[in-house]
Amino acid sequence: MKGEDDEHRNRGDEVSRGGVSNGGIRGRKVIAVAGTAAIVAVALNFAFIAFNSHRRRRKSKDLVGSNVRVNLSAVEIRKLAEQIVAESKEVHDAVASVPLDKIRYEDIMALAELEARQFPLIQSCLFPRLVSTSADVRKASAEAEQRINTHIASCRKREDVYRNLKMFTTRGEWINAEAKSYVHSMVRDFEQNGLNLSSTKKEEVQRLQAQIDDLSMQYIQNLNDDSTFLLFTETELEGLPNELIKIFSRTDNDKVKISLKSNHVMPVLELCKVGTTRKKVAVAYGQRCKDVNVPLLETLVLLRHKFARLLGYDNYAEYAVCSRMAKTSSKVFEFLEDLSTSLSVLATKELEVLKNLKSKEEGTSSFGIEDLLYYVKKHEEETFSIDFGALKDYFPLSLVLQGILKILQDLLGLRFEELVGAEVWHDDVRVFSVFDLSSGELIGYAYLDLFSREEKYGQTCVLPLQNGSLSSSGARQVPVVLLMTEILKEGTDSPAVLRFSEVISLFHEFGHVVHHLCNHSSLARFSGLRVDQDFMEIPGHMFENWCYESSILKLISGYYQDITRPIKDDTCASLRRWRHSFSAIKLTQEILYSLFDQIIYSADNVDLLEVFKFLHPKVMLGLPFLEGTNPASCFPHSAVGYEASCYSRLWSKVFAADLYASKFQDGILNHHIGMQFRNKVLAPGGAKDPLECMTNFLGREPSIQAFVDSIAFSSV
Repeated sequence: MKGEDDEHRNRGDEVSRGGVSNGGIRGRKVIAVAGTAAIVAVALNFAFIAFNSHRRRRKSKDLVGSNVRVNLSAVEIRKLAEQIVAESKEVHDAVASVPLDKIRYEDIMALAELEARQFPLIQSCLFPRLVSTSADVRKASAEAEQRINTHIASCRKREDVYRNLKMFTTRGEWINAEAKSYVHSMVRDFEQNGLNLSSTKKEEVQRLQAQIDDLSMQYIQNLNDDSTFLLFTETELEGLPNELIKIFSRTDNDKVKISLKSNHVMPVLELCKVGTTRKKVAVAYGQRCKDVNVPLLETLVLLRHKFARLLGYDNYAEYAVCSRMAKTSSKVFEFLEDLSTSLSVLATKELEVLKNLKSKEEGTSSFGIEDLLYYVKKHEEETFSIDFGALKDYFPLSLVLQGILKILQDLLGLRFEELVGAEVWHDDVRVFSVFDLSSGELIGYAYLDLFSREEKYGQTCVLPLQNGSLSSSGARQVPVVLLMTEILKEGTDSPAVLRFSEVISLFHEFGHVVHHLCNHSSLARFSGLRVDQDFMEIPGHMFENWCYESSILKLISGYYQDITRPIKDDTCASLRRWRHSFSAIKLTQEILYSLFDQIIYSADNVDLLEVFKFLHPKVMLGLPFLEGTNPASCFPHSAVGYEASCYSRLWSKVFAADLYASKFQDGILNHHIGMQFRNKVLAPGGAKDPLECMTNFLGREPSIQAFVDSIAFSSV
């Protein structure tokens, strides 16, 4: 099975591109003990008493200030969706009907208030598709999503509304900077649909967009439908545990079937001792759908360049990056090249260690990209004495959650108070009111739907249900957010415990939760998680850092049968060193794919395979390209969703490291610094340039150096 120590680092299915990249104790008493554990126990006991006191005190079925509706029937969802569309059309018609020379700020703000009012109602229709136990409700929710999305798309093509907005911008009658940003963002949405072009060009833009959408979905569908498999004897799969091999299907002659799905491929690349097997699997995985998907991506690249040029951009990369923190494609290249140069010495050192390991085990055969996962895992097993299977017994969910809420209180001044009796869609769902610790002001609400169940959406995510905003009358609408995870629920006699990867994930997602709650923008369009895409993941990545601090690990850990026994000091130290083990070489590979993605969307008439073959040895320190693979055939990020922006994950990790190292590392729960972070970085919202927000917090522009230094700390 996939190694526990690798899951949260997203080692994932990147071999598909020719290589491998990153990828309760409810109610239990706390007994007093001596030493450090006693301090932890007292703190947890205090938090637990306060936690349950709040649960007893606050009982409410309705969430004051929330317009989110839960437990709608299928009929109610369909009816609400129609009401949403009808009201939206009415408001857009009203704005469009104002004569050009009479358009006022108040007319345009009707659209902003519509957005604030309707967003929680739209989400009330849409989120049941992810969580409801009723098939009828999920079906109605999916239908409502399609109906509402179709309407929103039609609104973005309304020339009558666009003309009035454009006329208003020429007069420059701005109430404030946020209002100006709002109107300009609305105009940009219209113009990205070609409404500022001639009718012929506008039709071409919309035709291209429809074609791009269809081809993108076909690319993904081809990968999803691929049923290719390889056959191996058990000897050829030496190293895989017997319990895993038993899960795989077999042929009549007892050969083991290895499909080209990541849940089969990753264990082979990570655990199989037979180098020829690893290579065969890696090659097959990296050439999936080659005949159908390579021409699809080639066509998508051409169509996107055409689309961008019709809108006035030099190429698609400039179009994709212009509204992000990076601003220009050249800035992305500069970032990736600086990072690659800074990591090259460390990556070379790590690669030599891996090559030596292979030479000891397999003799003179050369080291290939297909060997990376196997020898990284082998080195880590020999170097770090961390039993991740046993470690999970020290992370009961209730203890981890209490610890996170205490950290958020101490650091950011957020007090979470559980609401008992609030309406929910499943008994496992918990609801919290969130207050400012100092003023007692209600900040918003958080739903936690943490346990896995049938028919529930199978990924960990944060979903905004209501964005904070300020109405024209001055009344504030509070944010509401939903956190979903897939934690396995144990029996009634055993508390739910978390793998360490799940602990990391929970901290990361709470970064998004507090970002949504603390965003204090006046307009719903810039509230919640409606922020620059390069910035969105930064708070989540930054919050992961607390999981590797000894004092925090002590706070959130405790053996499930006796929570006064946190994990040991040497385990804390090992986790901290293990965190960035071989990160430089793995990040080098991530840089490779980000460069490939940026190049193909920056230049014309490039041969996708030749570009990758050229880049691979240069970026990967001489490691040869895996012949037979083609990243164009199975690189979904560059086909749909992250085209020309694959760099963004690295960008957010790098600058999150700078925020943490520069401000929090010497005082990990410094309330003063935490409040500065909350007010200067989280609160401004999407209306303010995130680079300006981070510079204001740091006192300088963010840098890559802290990230490089953190990796050097764990260098082999």
